[in-house]
Amino acid sequence: MVNNSFKIGVIGAGSWGTAIAILLANNGHKVHLWVRNSDQLKRLESERENKKYLPGIPFPLNLSVHSELEKCINNSNTVVMVIPSHGFREVFLQCLPLMSPGLNIVSAVKGIENKTLKTMTQVMDEVIIEQKSEKKSLNVGVLSGPSFAKEVARNVPTAVTIGFIKNVKAKEIQQIFASKTFRVYTSTDVIGLEISAALKNIIAIATGVCDGLGYGLNTQAALITRGLTEIMRLGIALRAKKETFSGLSGLGDLILTCTGDLSRNRTVGIKLGEGKTLVQVKQEMRMVAEGIKTTQSVFDLSRNLNVEMPILEQVYNILYKEKDCAQAVKDLLERQMREE
Repeated sequence: MVNNSFKIGVIGAGSWGTAIAILLANNGHKVHLWVRNSDQLKRLESERENKKYLPGIPFPLNLSVHSELEKCINNSNTVVMVIPSHGFREVFLQCLPLMSPGLNIVSAVKGIENKTLKTMTQVMDEVIIEQKSEKKSLNVGVLSGPSFAKEVARNVPTAVTIGFIKNVKAKEIQQIFASKTFRVYTSTDVIGLEISAALKNIIAIATGVCDGLGYGLNTQAALITRGLTEIMRLGIALRAKKETFSGLSGLGDLILTCTGDLSRNRTVGIKLGEGKTLVQVKQEMRMVAEGIKTTQSVFDLSRNLNVEMPILEQVYNILYKEKDCAQAVKDLLERQMREE
């Protein structure tokens, strides 16, 4: 489906960053994947696969690995940012001086910054203005949707959404990512895509908690449905489009993350429901579960906007107030009766 080959930089070599790099390389692009340190660089170069996160999936020949940002960004058509939200700003600050006018920047991060309560495209917009780089006319957008990294890297049929304020730009990036097994839709509702993508991780933790407690499918369905309502409330308060939340980034990603065995955030919830502490859960995790930090951000954001989010509040209490998981579920069920 790709008509032109581009140089593309992928910043971040975790499971999702690596999967995106493999996808784009398989699409015929010259992909340059950035890693943080020389030890990781040596392993990826010698083994030609990311054995830590995606074992058994070899790198295409047109995928190269670097620890210097310059080699990934200079002369690139598009840069994909796949850095966890808590480190995103710092890395983007390093990237910005290397970016040429007209560059396309795609955030593939599903989180919200703790201190500023901003999404990743908002962080980038803020940094661009602060660094007086707005004259570069950089194009900032987002990739979102139900997409486990392992399945994308293995060419399992997947559908996602690319969002840019300008639809013409979204369509351009759509062609770069689309393949026979990776279907890409477009949207201009950037904030809606980011909010739904970030908040579904919180609902996945809640669903995992109930799975860990031994509850059934009734509970799971209730949390997914009511969780979507909470996500929509906050999104609309931030001027997102209501229809976005019934799409791939909203309902689609919510179902996947709340039910899939590959979900990091659901796994966090399961372990908490089984009685482990958050400290123990973090020690056992090899990958970042964005929902943990995002819960803090969204809790503060919902208070600022006066948006009612009872599931979020109970997840926050479990994670940051050490509330008993069973008591949190009990408190949810015993809330005042109301119309749906």
